[in-house]
Amino acid sequence: MPRSPSSQPNDVELAILRVVWKLKSCTVREVHEVLQTERTCGPTTTLKMMQVMCEKGLLKRDDSQRPQQYSPAVPEEQTQQKIVGDLIRKVFGGSVRKLVMHAVQTESMSTDELAEIRKLFDNLKGLK
Repeated sequence: MPRSPSSQPNDVELAILRVVWKLKSCTVREVHEVLQTERTCGPTTTLKMMQVMCEKGLLKRDDSQRPQQYSPAVPEEQTQQKIVGDLIRKVFGGSVRKLVMHAVQTESMSTDELAEIRKLFDNLKGLK
């Protein structure tokens, strides 16, 4: 029995979404040109991926003009929240603390990033 398609974007879809989020509205050709700097694929592959992403509800297509314009169906922040939420539930058993501890311990962070994280935690403390 075939798997049902995931509502989560895969790596290629995320690469396409990053381009579309940045450009706001774009054509397949524009996306393909940007992707060519990161990975090798043909323009028909990019088109097919973007068509599938429309079916999955990740992109919107405007057929009223030629070439067709694509835009994000969901804002970047909302997609990131969903992915992180799923990651916390699936990998860290629902523990935000475990996710943060793992991220801080495994990723090298600059002094500025650490200061920004401290400021965020201080602001969160003030809300409680």
